Amino acid sequence: MNQPSFSRRSFLKISSSAAGGLMIGFNFPVGASAAVGDPGEINAWLTIDPDNVVSIVTPQTEMGQGAWTSIPMMIAEELDVAWENVRHVRADANRHVNNGNLYTTTSTGGSTTVSRRHPYMMQAGASARERLKEAAALAWGVPRSEVQASQGMLMSGSNHGTYGEFAAAAAQITLDEEPKIKEYKDWWLLGNPTKRLDVPEKTNGTAVYPIDVNVDGMVYAAVQACPVPEGRLVSYDFDAVKGMPGVIAAVELEQVKDVPAFTDLRSGVAIVAESWFQAKNALAVMPIVWDNGRGANISFESQTAEAMSFLAGQGTLVKNEDGNIGKNLDKGVNHDAVYDVIAASSNVVTGEVYSRPFESHVTMMPPCAVADVKPERADLWTFTQDIARSLNEAADQLGRDTTNVFLHQTYLGGGFGGGYNMDVHRQAVAISAAIGRPVKVIRSREEDIAQDSQRPPMWGNYKAALGEDGLPTALVTHVVGEEKMPVFSQRGVANMPYLIPNRRHEYSAVQNHIPIGYHRAPGANATGFFTEQMVDELAQAGGWDPLDWRIKLTEGNEPWQRVLLAMKEKSGWSTELGNGVGMGCGVVESHGTIAGCVATVEVSRRGQIFIDRLQFFINSGYVINPLGATEQAESSAIWELSHAMFGGLQVRDGRIVNTNFDSYGMMRMADTPPRIEVHLEMSEDQWWGGLGEPTGPPVVPAVANAIYYATGTRIRSTPFAAAEL
Repeated sequence: MNQPSFSRRSFLKISSSAAGGLMIGFNFPVGASAAVGDPGEINAWLTIDPDNVVSIVTPQTEMGQGAWTSIPMMIAEELDVAWENVRHVRADANRHVNNGNLYTTTSTGGSTTVSRRHPYMMQAGASARERLKEAAALAWGVPRSEVQASQGMLMSGSNHGTYGEFAAAAAQITLDEEPKIKEYKDWWLLGNPTKRLDVPEKTNGTAVYPIDVNVDGMVYAAVQACPVPEGRLVSYDFDAVKGMPGVIAAVELEQVKDVPAFTDLRSGVAIVAESWFQAKNALAVMPIVWDNGRGANISFESQTAEAMSFLAGQGTLVKNEDGNIGKNLDKGVNHDAVYDVIAASSNVVTGEVYSRPFESHVTMMPPCAVADVKPERADLWTFTQDIARSLNEAADQLGRDTTNVFLHQTYLGGGFGGGYNMDVHRQAVAISAAIGRPVKVIRSREEDIAQDSQRPPMWGNYKAALGEDGLPTALVTHVVGEEKMPVFSQRGVANMPYLIPNRRHEYSAVQNHIPIGYHRAPGANATGFFTEQMVDELAQAGGWDPLDWRIKLTEGNEPWQRVLLAMKEKSGWSTELGNGVGMGCGVVESHGTIAGCVATVEVSRRGQIFIDRLQFFINSGYVINPLGATEQAESSAIWELSHAMFGGLQVRDGRIVNTNFDSYGMMRMADTPPRIEVHLEMSEDQWWGGLGEPTGPPVVPAVANAIYYATGTRIRSTPFAAAEL
């Protein structure tokens, strides 16, 4: 669980705002991160203007997850100001980067905006409230303890005034001791369903995405990198297309590193034209020669064959270190003894191989960026999940100091980790610098999928020994993943909470040339598919109801018990619903949150899958906006089901061959379950989990388990649409 530690006696800077109001900047220690490697905690500015409007600058991006509502909610809770008087202001990336990382972190991901940053946001609001009270107390000649602050008003006896009236005076006050933030039981705004601040713009058409940006004199560019990742451009024949309508120029994109990361510029070429369709059409027919590199002989089939050879033997033991696995895995047990226990057992269960393929982000918004590079400054309009990183990448590409690079943040038409993983920012500034004009770069859907940082594949199996009570006495799990990010093959399986006396987890890696990046609930989204079907198989082999099995093997674990018992009590749980109808469950911890799903599925005589009902049971410790939490639970589940039902990348001769929605399917409205319920089962026990991702990992195994109870067929690979039922 996430248990961030922090001090209330953090350093606060006080100054007056340009409008004569109160401006509080707050800086908190990087050491408050909940785990090694996690991004640092937030810095932000809180301004109260004389007209009593509270403006909150936040560096986190809004990609549909509600960050620009949750952060103001936390400030408003402590400040005690009317919600209608709260405004959100986007952070200035240039100011952040060139002032010692003013906001500490601008990274947006990992479901951390609330779970890891709430203490600092709420502390700032509490500090501002007490300074306002002190300013009023001094003006009225009364002790601060006799001043009340409520809904933007200060009151003491017959005296009263707005926050805005005392903001300038409050800016000059330093408190002897910083106030405590509120206890959960004292919240007045947090914990209540609150509509998001970004909805009006997104419904009235005023929300600006990169593709909406227009700059005087702007032209358009279509780009193509080697279709086999890690390959390079050899040559291109611009003369063959330069006479086509609207075509202006060709720009070679030069790769610096031999093996580029997902944020490095990749070897390729761009066509610049008066319109994007003119550029795209010219690029499509321009003769190009590629050196496909080492990946030309790699396919998903070759990787699968390699994975099968690994799974036939023992893998590398994953040890309990660096926070990568759960405490239950390594208890000083002689790990060779795990195999001895299994060998001596008369009741051994050996699982068949589970697998999931590469999967793509396929955000609804195609990657797009607008750049205007001039000698004196460079401007970039783009989507990003980290405004500072994208600004630094643009400056690095241009070889310029960051002081004259300015990033203008837009909304994201979907993120899911993909906003971290694009080199489109580098492409835009490189092309603009080359042609001396502002340019809008739009990636085609085919280029988006071909060059995306993909979710890595996973293959896994297990072997277990069962005791006389039907419960496992030993368990070995073995997961094969790709070679670049092995931690993804450990999450969700290595840290299972189930109390099994002898436990061993092994890992192996296949060769891979395809860029790997973060996807919603990385790691657990694939391994949860394996582990939570394995649990059902073990329960069935031991004669246990699968939900009762989970309850039994998490005894004493209050957060898990809360979720599992609620599932049994509220879902109408049964594994016997009749032919063609099944109910299945899955429970996975991700981002410090335990999320359970109960799925009810019907399968027709022709094998068509209809997901009738999804019930989610979530324990993140606390929740500040039940409406936002519900939206995120639904969103994460549908996104994950899209990939599991219809997605999956096909890799042949080193390249991805299904690069548009006609061959990489996604859930449509007609496929969406008509009934989705979200039950918030909070422990309220001093730990905070994230809510943007955790319902994705359990929904796929829950549906797969339900399909088994409906048909007797177990689906061990995705997409489900390809299964023969």
